[in-house]
Amino acid sequence: MNEKRQLLIETALTLFYQNGINSVGINEVLKVSGVAKKTLYSHFDSKESLILSVLEHRHHIFIGWLENQLEGVTNNLELVETLFSALKSWFVGAEPALGHFRGCFFINSSAEFSDPDSAVTLYCQKHKQEVKNLIKHKMTGEDDLLLNAICIMKEGAITTAYITGDHDVSDQCIKILKSNMC
Repeated sequence: MNEKRQLLIETALTLFYQNGINSVGINEVLKVSGVAKKTLYSHFDSKESLILSVLEHRHHIFIGWLENQLEGVTNNLELVETLFSALKSWFVGAEPALGHFRGCFFINSSAEFSDPDSAVTLYCQKHKQEVKNLIKHKMTGEDDLLLNAICIMKEGAITTAYITGDHDVSDQCIKILKSNMC
C-alpha cells in the first residue's frame, strides 16, 4: 500500500475513533497527517471513501487481534473465558494493537449515519457478521443459541464498559454464560 495513503488511513482512524467521524473534517486529517490535499484526493474521491478505507483497516486490525486471541481454543467454555478475558484486557488498555479503548469503532461509526442502507452502516454490519463467523468457527458443535448469546453479550460488554467504565462486565458475562452452559 502507498505510504501516504496508509498514513492518511491511520491518521483518520485515530481521529475518527477518538472524536467521531462527523466531528473530524478532511482539513484536520490533512493537518495532522501532514499530507497535501491533492494527495488525499488522489487516493480517496470523497470523505466517505476515506471512511470506508478506515473501517476496512480497523476491521483487519480487529479480526487479526481476535483470531490471535482465540488461537488454540479447544471448547466452548474456553472460548467464552478467552474471548471475554481478551475484551477486558482491551477495556483496561492492555491491548496495544487496538489502541486506547473508546468503545466499538463500528458501533460508534454506524451510530453517526442515520441511513441504514449507507455504505458505512453496511460495512459495519459486514464487520459484525465476520466477527460472529469467527466466533462460530471457534465453537465446538452447532449451537446457534449459544453463538447468539456470546455475540449479544460481547456487544453489551463493549458498550457497557465504554459507557459506564465498568471493565469487570466481561467477568459477569463469563459467569452468566458458564452458568447456562453447564
